[in-house]
Amino acid sequence: MKILLIQPPSHYPLMDQVYLFEPLALEYLGAGAKLDGHEVYLLDARLEPDISRVLGEFRPDVVGVTAFTSQVTIAHRIAKEVRELLPDSFLVVGGHHATVRPADFNESAFDAVVIGEGVAALRELLAARERGAPLKDIAGLGVPSPAGMLFTPPRPYTPLDELPLPARDLTARYRAGYFSEWFTPLASIRTSLGCTARCTFCALWSITGGAYLRRDPDRVVEELKGIAEPNVFFCDDESMCDTKRMALLADKIMAAGIRKNYFLYARVDTIVRHPELFRAWADIGLKQVFVGMEDFSDARLAAMKKGVTTDQQARAATILRDLGVMMYASFMVDPDYSHDDFRALVAYVRKLRLTYATFTVMTPLPGTELHAAREAELLSTKPELYDMLHALLPTRLPLPEFYEEMAGLYGKAVPIHRSLPTLLKFGLHGLLLRMRLFGTFLARLRAAHLDY
Repeated sequence: MKILLIQPPSHYPLMDQVYLFEPLALEYLGAGAKLDGHEVYLLDARLEPDISRVLGEFRPDVVGVTAFTSQVTIAHRIAKEVRELLPDSFLVVGGHHATVRPADFNESAFDAVVIGEGVAALRELLAARERGAPLKDIAGLGVPSPAGMLFTPPRPYTPLDELPLPARDLTARYRAGYFSEWFTPLASIRTSLGCTARCTFCALWSITGGAYLRRDPDRVVEELKGIAEPNVFFCDDESMCDTKRMALLADKIMAAGIRKNYFLYARVDTIVRHPELFRAWADIGLKQVFVGMEDFSDARLAAMKKGVTTDQQARAATILRDLGVMMYASFMVDPDYSHDDFRALVAYVRKLRLTYATFTVMTPLPGTELHAAREAELLSTKPELYDMLHALLPTRLPLPEFYEEMAGLYGKAVPIHRSLPTLLKFGLHGLLLRMRLFGTFLARLRAAHLDY
């Protein structure tokens, strides 16, 4: 059969100009379908937006769409487009939101919803379609129905080493366009799934039932050998949970003579407890670590079950700075912040001597403990507002003042003399583009109160 897999654009087009990671999940799905002899076309609508043209030219038998919460409306729009042009095609939706809120796709435009790991589910679904068999015996599906979504038994996650390697040939025409900050071109690789932490604002640990799934380091090295890009993003939910495995992986990458620039996620407590691990990774090319700092208050960190302290944050910042590895520090602004809290956050970032920091809004995403506890307080349920930049819980400050303070964080928290070395990594053309995008982003952020 002919299979079309669609990566939708972001709900706000500017975000696809700030970073653009390869659609690794769809490359995995495509690899599984190709194993069974199907013809697969992967459409990255962020770079090739004419979905109707591809539908008309390729005329797929099955269409698969993925979506985060902020892309739910886009997924529905794509479904309508598919139904109008190819009414007899079979339409499947999967991804993060389909896993945590499958009922949001309980509409006749969709034929099936994949919940959780999709490679095996899609292969079985395609085999059933070829045989004309029902879907009820395929685990991990939701089937839309006027009486309410019908669910098949849940599907356990496939051991990661049993999955095929992602079919990166499906994105060959796009690969030069994948990037994050100055890492361009950028490939992505997954070495684990899940997380050992239990943060209230995150659903990633609960999706795997609390399990932390790992790939064998030898398999990771073999995949790295086949990646042409000089920059590699480890898109694990949390890369460094298993420190012994990551130390072994660093040794094997070194022994294999692979030299690339790496960007990965890590917690501050891991950095503080295992500085030698990050030194080993710095030796093989680690350039940047994304660190969820979240807050500058030990009380708030404890309330969100982050499991770290501000003392650890400070020590982690020093360790990475001494190693020459940039900390990509991410803070979540509590909607309950006062003007004083915003000023304190600016002072805290400056105290840590950070060279790069981003600021999002603490968001009760579906599937999280935070969402379950405070769903009744939500200011809106518009999917587009679940982008980590809109406050969905009541703010202490009036919304216009809250967003003015949010915009101020980006301009005040990291002084220009500290950020300049980082900015120069973009090159002159990249820096000018970044400045233009930054201005557009700040204007949009200041006007975010109009989006409700």
